[in-house]
Amino acid sequence: MSKSIKDIKDELNNIQINNIKEFVAEYSSDERSGVIALVKKAQKTYDNYQLELKRTYDLQYFERKYSDYQFICGVDEVGRGPLAGPVVAGAVILPKDCDILYINDSKKLSAAKREELYEIIMEKAVCAKTALATPETIDEINILQATYQAMKAAIGSLNPAPDILLNDAVNIPGLNMKQVPIIKGDAKSISIGAASIIAKVTRDAMMVEYDKIYPEYDFASNKGYGSAKHIAALNEYGPCPIHRKTFIKNFV
Repeated sequence: MSKSIKDIKDELNNIQINNIKEFVAEYSSDERSGVIALVKKAQKTYDNYQLELKRTYDLQYFERKYSDYQFICGVDEVGRGPLAGPVVAGAVILPKDCDILYINDSKKLSAAKREELYEIIMEKAVCAKTALATPETIDEINILQATYQAMKAAIGSLNPAPDILLNDAVNIPGLNMKQVPIIKGDAKSISIGAASIIAKVTRDAMMVEYDKIYPEYDFASNKGYGSAKHIAALNEYGPCPIHRKTFIKNFV
């Protein structure tokens, strides 16, 4: 007696990705339209998984290129452009045999996916740290220098210390280790992508908390960037303590 379509659907919903090929082979001769649809769904899932394996392999190009170094650290920042809040840097050393899928430029991922990956990165990384520069620091030394300061703090808190840095676009001054600046590195290096994710999740969580203190600016939604609602609130209420004074001159 053949299995019911419901049983086959339940089997597919609970299957491990490595067993999907066997699922397709087992049910591909079943002519019931419901089963045909499930087989097509399974095949698409498998095909997408294979594409993700290849994309992740390609994302490890720089990690393979510099594999003679033991501890390869990806470095990125989040929050250079907002009108309010800190700039946050992430520094991540992934294991050589890193098997984390779906890492990408944090801006290309949904908030839910970033948070899911954050937990996986923090669990599997050799070491992963974030550091920030405050709005006051940004106003005092400018955003670029504040970004460097946050990056150096994140890198300096890593244990073990990195042997080489893969940076998103920048060359950080004042460090005496090898650095490799990579343009759009968060979409080209798995280590930089991981750093961008932990920095983004950390900063977004901070802005949600700031929203509870200063609800009129809609920080939970805009994360400090210059949305229409944010700018309207600036005009109505003036700046709050986490605004960057050097960034809001055109609005206040």
